[in-house]
Amino acid sequence: SSGINAEYGVCEVLSQGENIERLARFLWSLPSCDHLDKNESVLKARAVVAFHRGNFKDLYRILESNHFSQCNHVKLQHIWLRAHYLQAEQLRGRPLGAVGKYRVRKKFPLPRPIWDGAETGYCFKEKSRTVLRDW
Repeated sequence: SSGINAEYGVCEVLSQGENIERLARFLWSLPSCDHLDKNESVLKARAVVAFHRGNFKDLYRILESNHFSQCNHVKLQHIWLRAHYLQAEQLRGRPLGAVGKYRVRKKFPLPRPIWDGAETGYCFKEKSRTVLRDW
């Protein structure tokens, strides 16, 4: 159990770093077992590697089909949106503007495992907009 906890910790540390190839090699070296395959730190690390390698199909599968705690939502949401922006830019052959990014967000809403369900408008969650409006 302590060996597995150490592996989770290594995934967390390497996920935060810049050396994606080192993280990929570490993930590849892990044994295949349910404890590791379903662990949030390992899944998050796999999502980071998939994103950096441009393997968006795997990234979307990981983010859509696994549960993630709320403390990881912001990072995973950023990866989800950035991947969709990159794909749209590749299709169009040019960078996206604000309207293009808005259209991508509407076409590809955040999947439930990385979204708390709060509606957003003008980049603010509805609750935040209400507070700001009342202030």
